[in-house]
Amino acid sequence: MTPYAKTKKKEALIKKNRVHDKDTGSSVVQIALLNEQIAELTKHLKKNQKDEHSRRGLLKMVAKRRSHEKFMTKQKVQKVLKAK
Repeated sequence: MTPYAKTKKKEALIKKNRVHDKDTGSSVVQIALLNEQIAELTKHLKKNQKDEHSRRGLLKMVAKRRSHEKFMTKQKVQKVLKAK
């Protein structure tokens, strides 16, 4: 995939998942981008099973996605408590 195609794909993901018009870095967008990268790396690792460096990167991405999801759940709980 060319760098241009990757950029277009990334822009489409951001447009699809953004919270407001200028949103490029919210947790929702970050999780969507990480999901896409994780899917690509998983496909790569199925072909290249001995690629330990990419496997480590995959594990780091999964951990980062998990921390964003944890942050989002905390934010939702705080919003509910503020509303009461």
